Amino acid sequence: MLNNDIGQVEELFVSIKSVGKENREEITLASDGVVDDKFFAKEIQRSVLIASLDSYLLAKSNGISMKYGSLGENILININPYHLNTGDKLIIGDVELEITQNCTICNSLAKVDVKLPSILKSDRGIFAKTLKSGKIRKGDTVNILKY
Repeated sequence: MLNNDIGQVEELFVSIKSVGKENREEITLASDGVVDDKFFAKEIQRSVLIASLDSYLLAKSNGISMKYGSLGENILININPYHLNTGDKLIIGDVELEITQNCTICNSLAKVDVKLPSILKSDRGIFAKTLKSGKIRKGDTVNILKY
């Protein structure tokens, strides 16, 4: 069942060991996660991190400004997906993703600001796994499938 929650991909990132976060125009997702990402084929249930612009706005409203990618996300979208449940699905570009869990807060966020982990405790992002491989590009439509 297609829901009316439709948004757009704003930014895309790949984590590279020697470089850090690299902003990309498109990323490729396979069953093992984001191709070229340092977490590829490590932990399938946490292989794709999706964050919302809302997280950055929440941080900013609390006096914390940060660059996109600072939350560790692979995909930054302009709708809030934090209400989704495990098993809900997203269609983005050629890719189908399944929500596996809410993102937990890690201590690396405290490097940005010590208040950030408590501010974003429920709003950092969601993890997903790839059900259908393909490419995602900036500007692609995000469709949420809820069951």
